[in-house]
Amino acid sequence: MRIVRYNYPSYRSVALSRSPWSGLEGEIDRLFQSTLGDFPGVPASGRFPVDLYEDKDNTYVRAELPGIDRADLNVELVDDSLNISATRKTRVGEGEQTVALNRSVSVPDAAVQTEKISAAYENGVLTVTLPKREEAKPRKVTVAVN
Repeated sequence: MRIVRYNYPSYRSVALSRSPWSGLEGEIDRLFQSTLGDFPGVPASGRFPVDLYEDKDNTYVRAELPGIDRADLNVELVDDSLNISATRKTRVGEGEQTVALNRSVSVPDAAVQTEKISAAYENGVLTVTLPKREEAKPRKVTVAVN
């Protein structure tokens, strides 16, 4: 059998049928469609993003909640779940519009010292510190040579 003709695929032979920016445009449209009217950056579901990170001694939950008064924040640990709720109020004409925001993060009760949990709210950023129990902290294990 003999190959008579073979064409290598070429990038020039692939025609681009849509703009390379269409994906970005779609994401921007989705962002603005999913926000609550006068509250940019707040999803229509009332949920807000949180960052979770940890070090050797603590686990941290960080949430950006700009424009919320400290008195309108509520943080509580209930049944292995850290619940963060907030309300944001704005003046609309002669009335007032209120949006309720809430988020729940699963936290294993056995891994956290519940009596030492602390929260700080500074410059629109809420940081909840969850100290780890001694049993839950990582330990270095030495490997014996046989």
